[in-house]
Amino acid sequence: MDELYFLFFLIIPLIAQARVNSAYKKYSKINNSMNLTGKDVARMILDKNGLNNISIGEVQGELTDHYNPAIKHINLSDKIYSESSIASVAVAAHECGHAIQDKENYGFLRFRTAMVPVVNFTSRFSSIFIILGIVSSYINLIDIGILLLMVGLLFQLITLPVEFDASKRAKEELIKCGLMSKNDTKGTNKVLKAAAFTYVAGFLAMALQILRLIAIRNRD
Repeated sequence: MDELYFLFFLIIPLIAQARVNSAYKKYSKINNSMNLTGKDVARMILDKNGLNNISIGEVQGELTDHYNPAIKHINLSDKIYSESSIASVAVAAHECGHAIQDKENYGFLRFRTAMVPVVNFTSRFSSIFIILGIVSSYINLIDIGILLLMVGLLFQLITLPVEFDASKRAKEELIKCGLMSKNDTKGTNKVLKAAAFTYVAGFLAMALQILRLIAIRNRD
């Protein structure tokens, strides 16, 4: 029964990640009707919302796009930044959604931002306590490691409403700014949902890791 339980929780994040990759790959090959790059769309949405102070830059990698509230800067991965695909428009708009959240002091974003240094600390030391606990068979060290991981799980949980709200705002902005034609609606919706579900996969993967560690701890 335990094996089936863990298999179930293992499959869910894999399905979520597969959904993300499928939507992104499909719509990164289809041009948007407006022939606008991700950078173009991001600049238009930001300026329409009075966010001229936010800069837009290019970063290497795939789906490495993110908004940095500390320096008011949006990083778009190279393809999103320079290509005019449906995926480029959707992902760029999603990051603008975070910038608008920041402007409006969206509570969950504020909480998540405040947690970043704490999570950086706990994620760095959790594995050390867990390894030492397993090697030494000292249960208390494993417990400390699990508690530190649970801080990261809380961070992932708080991230979920932030990401779903950013996708919701992105769709609203694309419609309001006239940047999403009828032909692009289906693909844009799928990419925006996929962008948010990336974090569902991350949350479930971390939850699975913690459940595995609890099982190891209980066996010992």
